[in-house]
Amino acid sequence: MSDGLRVVCIGLGQRLAHVLLHLIRTAPAVNCVAYADPEPAGLARLERHGIVPKRYEQPAVMLREVRPDAVMIGSPNHLHHQHLALALATDARIFCEKPLVRTEAESFEVASWLAREPRDRVIVGLVLRSLPVVRAALETIRSGRLGAVVSFEANEHLPPEHGGYLRRDWRRLQRYAGSYLLDKCCHDLDLLNAVAASRPRRMASFAGNLIFTPAHAHLDDGVRYRQWPTGWGGDERVFDADADTADVQVLAIEYGSGVIGTFHTHSHVVPPRRAWFVAGTEASMEVDLRAGRLDVLPALADPETLSFGDGSVANHSGADPAMAADLAATWLDGATFPVTVREALEAGLTVMAADRAAMTQSVVDLDPLWSRLDALLP
Repeated sequence: MSDGLRVVCIGLGQRLAHVLLHLIRTAPAVNCVAYADPEPAGLARLERHGIVPKRYEQPAVMLREVRPDAVMIGSPNHLHHQHLALALATDARIFCEKPLVRTEAESFEVASWLAREPRDRVIVGLVLRSLPVVRAALETIRSGRLGAVVSFEANEHLPPEHGGYLRRDWRRLQRYAGSYLLDKCCHDLDLLNAVAASRPRRMASFAGNLIFTPAHAHLDDGVRYRQWPTGWGGDERVFDADADTADVQVLAIEYGSGVIGTFHTHSHVVPPRRAWFVAGTEASMEVDLRAGRLDVLPALADPETLSFGDGSVANHSGADPAMAADLAATWLDGATFPVTVREALEAGLTVMAADRAAMTQSVVDLDPLWSRLDALLP
């Protein structure tokens, strides 16, 4: 290709601009030639780096006129479904930010579309799959060093400034984002499916808006919760926002493999944390995803510690540039991306089942979801 890999963006928000810049730094052959977004919150970020793509009002017109090599979808979650349909009608490769779609109905319809496509055509930005410490942790499990995995505890705890951002951004509203768990933690649930080497069989969950309420408005100093700028659909209210998403959630999960585990996410915690404790029959493992540290703790031998990166928590603790490298290798060199679109659908459906469990105050059986998915996407 004389002018490199020609990429267009549908929805040029701050997140997709961030991913795109990492991709271009990794692979200068990538050329962002156009975007379609009525309010491109990430455009200024590209322009500061000398990237000035052509603007289109309508994604369909852009795709028809540009005929790109690749499409990157970074629109709000409720638009992913329709933008995927547009992109799949072209010959282009596709990258979509997480979550792939927002509802069970959309998940199954997309599964029916993907059954007719090469399985590597659509890539989903489940960025933590590219994190070096995650790769090492999953390889430790697969190698048998822990014996058989029995149980785990996992968490993602956000600092107050991140929680305040979610209260002010479009992600505060389920009609745009889906649930807090879907938008923020679907890649955590994807990883836990990999830890268990299985899909969930039964799930219970408890969730609520327990922090960002008028009862706690005295915490608002006017600064901390507004450190991160919002884009499209933003609102500067924090403790009296019109949000209908949860700000804390706990899951209890039983997997088809017999593994049992819990996941806790909280959006107002100091210090922030993203970590696992995995217990096997022969050893345990502690994984600090933010710090890039892995500790293997055998029952009958000395512990071992592995460290990855420089300890910086920027860029998803280094996962963003790592994902960009994986994406470039997939698109330009034919490498295999570390997570499949099917696994992304399974992660999304896992989250949606957890939200249904919390809403109905019941234990949800996931087997009917997997039977339907397997019938649509063998």
